[in-house]
Amino acid sequence: MKRILVVEDEASIREMVALNLKLAGWEVVEAPSAERALEQLHAGEPCDAALLDIMLPGMDGLSLCETIRRDDPDIGIIIVSAKGQEQDKIRGLSIGADDYITKPFSVSELIARVEALVRRVRRSAPDGRVAEPDQLVSGPFVLDEKSRVLYKAGRPIDLTQVEFQIMQLFFKNPGTALVREKILEGVWGKGYFGDVKIVDVNIRRLRMKVEDEPSNPQHILTVWGYGYRWNA
Repeated sequence: MKRILVVEDEASIREMVALNLKLAGWEVVEAPSAERALEQLHAGEPCDAALLDIMLPGMDGLSLCETIRRDDPDIGIIIVSAKGQEQDKIRGLSIGADDYITKPFSVSELIARVEALVRRVRRSAPDGRVAEPDQLVSGPFVLDEKSRVLYKAGRPIDLTQVEFQIMQLFFKNPGTALVREKILEGVWGKGYFGDVKIVDVNIRRLRMKVEDEPSNPQHILTVWGYGYRWNA
């Protein structure tokens, strides 16, 4: 069964979200604080996804996001922010969140987001077996689809699931200018509720990892007014 961590200090919201996720087939782990969430993550079975409210007592949701991502590069993370917290959304994406949703949100939208996120994280064959390992090579870079690690001149670079999928898209379209909307659809899926800013944030994060000089990128190039192009 799919397992999700829900971290929300308002009991009524947490219980409502948990109930609807359970009805949708999820095993739900509830936590009223970041500290309790970390205790449960360390003590129990791993989670496929985490839904983190930003405004929490004690450690906030952004610090929790960073801590979880440092320990688990594979878990899908959605942060929950209030309207007007644009900088919090950007920071959350920069430190490892895969998506964000704004309060107030509909339960159907939330479940759709969570399901879409986990589908992206679980790249498996139709019969449930993990797909056969493969490697994509582009210049000095090797993208290992089994370990989901990027290598640059033999040096491993750990990627989040979203970063990995963006690199897959680049490697399969070398030298091609990809419009932001194509990247959004290719990684986040059709019907994604968010906007293209999430692409730009992840590109900035990728440049910090793959470029020798992120301020003067040589591999992930900006096509002004359009999108991005991969150059090995």
